Amino acid sequence: MHNRQALIDYTLHLADNSLILGHRNSEWTGYGPVLEQDIAISNIALDLIGQARNFYQYASGLINQGDAGARAGSRAAEVTEDSLAYLRDAWDFKNCLLAEQDNGDWAKTILRQFFFSAWQFYLYGELQQCENSELAAVGEKALKETTYHLRWSSEWMIRLGDGTEESHARMVGALDELWKFTGELFMPSRYEQQLIGEGILPDLSLLRNKWDEKVKEIFAQANLSIPEGTGGVSPWMQSGGKEGRHTEQLGYILAEMQFLQRAYPGCEW
Repeated sequence: MHNRQALIDYTLHLADNSLILGHRNSEWTGYGPVLEQDIAISNIALDLIGQARNFYQYASGLINQGDAGARAGSRAAEVTEDSLAYLRDAWDFKNCLLAEQDNGDWAKTILRQFFFSAWQFYLYGELQQCENSELAAVGEKALKETTYHLRWSSEWMIRLGDGTEESHARMVGALDELWKFTGELFMPSRYEQQLIGEGILPDLSLLRNKWDEKVKEIFAQANLSIPEGTGGVSPWMQSGGKEGRHTEQLGYILAEMQFLQRAYPGCEW
């Protein structure tokens, strides 16, 4: 039997990724470059938040199951998807740093979505084969949505990268800002290492190979190059989000996203 806490942490990691990126994308609603794409990015935000709900529901069930004895005879409330989203502090969130980066311009948002969708596409494909039936079910449903997210963001990558001089320059600028956050997607955290070791999760290095191939494919069509560090060595990568160490960006997101629930605890419409 795999460690329940590791499974809870991993499920929260998946949920937090989708929630935070979905919230970021929702900030474009009403501000998209054209009406059709405004609706598209808003729909992607809804898809991601829906994925987050499914993961949070599973995580809350695991938490409540383990805490049932401690709550017996007390007034302690059960954990819900809402409490996991609105009542945790920044250091409790386990999303990758990439998800919380600010929108910037349209090019930066597109690149962030492409990197993330490519990762989710291969991850959810593997989760379908997971021995954990709950994760497998959510992965199967999420893969259908993520397939569209990847196609949509890939088309925009090519359109901007191989477009005008201005659009290409913006893509290069976005790449300079975001590339350093991509490595964390494939750096196994403590809880991922445990689940990988027990055969619950796939080896992240296998996902990295597929992700690299997809990125190279789209970059070639978009006239973009993979960044290189000094002497051709890959640049140093930022990490820590999976373990609760975040950039200041997450604090701003949570201040806005959690305000109503914290100002009026337990309020219902």
